Amino acid sequence: MESVKSTERVLKQNNKKLLVILGPTASGKSDLAIKLAKLFNGEIISADSRQVYKGMDIGSGKVPLKKIKGKLYSNGIRHHLIDVANPQEYFSAAQYQKLALKAIKDIQKRGKLPILCGGTGLYISSVVEGWQFPKAKPNLKLRKELENLTGEELFLKLKKLDARRAKAIDKNNKRRLIRALEIILQNKKIEPLKKNPLKMEVLVIGIKKDKEVLRQKIKKRLEKRLKEGMIKEVKKLKQKGVSSKRLEDFGLEYRWVNRYLEKKIDYKEMKETLEKEIIKYAKRQMTWFKNKIKRVKWVQLEKEAIILVKKFLEKKN
Repeated sequence: MESVKSTERVLKQNNKKLLVILGPTASGKSDLAIKLAKLFNGEIISADSRQVYKGMDIGSGKVPLKKIKGKLYSNGIRHHLIDVANPQEYFSAAQYQKLALKAIKDIQKRGKLPILCGGTGLYISSVVEGWQFPKAKPNLKLRKELENLTGEELFLKLKKLDARRAKAIDKNNKRRLIRALEIILQNKKIEPLKKNPLKMEVLVIGIKKDKEVLRQKIKKRLEKRLKEGMIKEVKKLKQKGVSSKRLEDFGLEYRWVNRYLEKKIDYKEMKETLEKEIIKYAKRQMTWFKNKIKRVKWVQLEKEAIILVKKFLEKKN
């Protein structure tokens, strides 16, 4: 195995490389990314649509972080694009893409390997495929009108106007549905997203787990998060002014814990439903990755990933 020093030399000579680690929730992406970062002199860029928000730590699965001179580290590895937005503010995929590309260039410039790691397929695709997002200014009047519609109504409206985008969106996320409709309704002509692929070598590694193994990992992780104070975390967000509507948009953990706190369901129902919904979500993630992201090298073992990265770094452009 190459030392960090020799890896650094290879990257400085040929620094146009990007490693992507993806997989369903609870598959072990963060642990693998940290291991690879240690072995190959890398830094991690989170590709998680909830980890960008401050105060959303347990429910979003952030790794334990330490702030050193204004920068975030976990296990000695620097992490990017965590805690960059306020949960009360809208944060778009276009904003994420801009920050991620900036982080990638910065990491490469310093002779290190950028590792894009996460389960938000939209974020990963936007970077790797170089999506050129339509320019549409926020339309508060239109947003207010769309807010009055249910999530189902918004999804059906989007499906009617742009079936392709409807297939790629979380139909339970009102915030994203509203933004998609806002863009479409302000652009008279609906055109497919243009792409400007990255001018660098990209290796995409996907973690594939046995279904039963993944189910058990999801169950164990949920119990751990509840013990660590996930309910207190959601309470704190509510106290800081994050609305119920907003918590619904933040995905399963925040959605169902919020409903429990509002006494719409009891604790047992919340926990059982959450476990079932996370398992369903993991299946949807895998379907999305397989259909939308090209050239994924699927692995089950850590050593398989290490071999792939070693070959990738040794290969000259």
